[in-house]
Amino acid sequence: MLLRLNTADNRPLHEQVAGAIRRAVAEGECAPGDRLPPARDLSQALGVNVNTVLRGLRALRDEGVLEFRRGRGVTVAQRAAERSALVDRARDLVADAARLGYSRSDLIDMIREVP
Repeated sequence: MLLRLNTADNRPLHEQVAGAIRRAVAEGECAPGDRLPPARDLSQALGVNVNTVLRGLRALRDEGVLEFRRGRGVTVAQRAAERSALVDRARDLVADAARLGYSRSDLIDMIREVP
């Protein structure tokens, strides 16, 4: 798995790490059940602190993209690619709504109205 961070990106590094892994999963670089490299290896490859990588991995775990298993490390969850793509689209939708002046609650109300 080849991950890169964009130094011109203004997002926090842990979000960039999560985004890079999310893209790798969505693009099929990592299949469900695949084991990710250890956080220490990822941090060295990306040139960031190991805690930054761990924070990004925990965010992906909370989203259901990754699974943490004692003795097996971090693996890609079943249906992770589908969920990852959907989370990316939801983030884009929230960003578009904010640009147009809508709050998250306005957006939720709009979604509830969709048949």
